[in-house]
Amino acid sequence: MSTTATITAQDINKLRQATGAGMMDCRKALTETNGDFEAAIDWLRKQGQKVAAKRSDREAKEGVVIAKTTADNKAGIVMTISCETDFVSKNADFVAFAQGIADAAIANNVKSAEELNNVEVNGAKVSDLINDKLASIGEKIGVARFERIEAPYVASYIHGANRMGVLVGLNKDAAEAGKDVAMQIAAMNPLGVDAESIPADTIERERNIVVETMKADPKMAGKTDEMIGKIAEGKLNAFFKENTLMAQPFVKDGGKSVGDYLKTVDKDLKVVDFKRVALG
Repeated sequence: MSTTATITAQDINKLRQATGAGMMDCRKALTETNGDFEAAIDWLRKQGQKVAAKRSDREAKEGVVIAKTTADNKAGIVMTISCETDFVSKNADFVAFAQGIADAAIANNVKSAEELNNVEVNGAKVSDLINDKLASIGEKIGVARFERIEAPYVASYIHGANRMGVLVGLNKDAAEAGKDVAMQIAAMNPLGVDAESIPADTIERERNIVVETMKADPKMAGKTDEMIGKIAEGKLNAFFKENTLMAQPFVKDGGKSVGDYLKTVDKDLKVVDFKRVALG
C-alpha cells in the first residue's frame, strides 16, 4: 500500500530556492511527485517553467570559499569553510582562519575533507581548531566542501569576496589562458568540459524532458515519435552548447567558443578538468 508524502513549508521553500519557481507551483510539483525533490524539478521543467539550473556547487549558504594552488601549479584545492551568517563570513578573522586551513591543506598535500580534518596546524588538529572556533563565535562551522585537481598546470580564481572559487586543470603551462577559462567557468557555470564529460544519465534526463515538453505542445500535434526524436537531438545540441565549457561562447569574445579561444593560444592546449565551488 503506497503512502502519500507530507509536503512541508520547508520542502516548498527548498524547491523555491533551487528553482526560482513560485510557491504554488512548487507545492503542486511536490504533490504531483509525492515529495520527490529531483522529480519535482523535472515536473516543473516539463510544465515549461524556466527554473534555475540545479548545480552541485550550491551547498553552504554562508561561509568562505578559498582556492589555492601549489607553488609549482601542479595541483590545487578549492574549499568552503561554512558558517551560518554573513556577519561571520565577512569577518576578517574568520577569512584569515579559512585561509590558514587552506594553507595547511596545500602544505600537507591533502586530498579530501576527511584527511584535512586530521592535519595538524601548530600542534592542533584542524577538526579541533574548528571546534574551538565554533565555541568562540557561537555558530556551526566546518569544512563543507573540498575539491582538488592535479594537472600539468592548475590555475585558481576567486570571485566575489570569497563567495566562489574555481580551479582549472590544463594539459600544459598557460597562466593567462588558465585565468581566462577560470573566469569563464565562474560566469557561465558549465556542467562539464565537453559533451563526452556529461554523465549519460544527465543527458538522458535532459532528452526525456525535451521530448515530454514537445509532446505536450499543441504545435507538435501530428508529429511522429521519430520526428520528435530528431528535433529533440537538435535541442540537445543547444543544451551542450550552453552547458559544456568548450562549446560555450567565450565571455571575452562572443564570436568564438572557449575551444576556439584555446586554439588561438596553443593549438594543443586543452582543459583536462575543472572545479567550481560557490556559496548557495
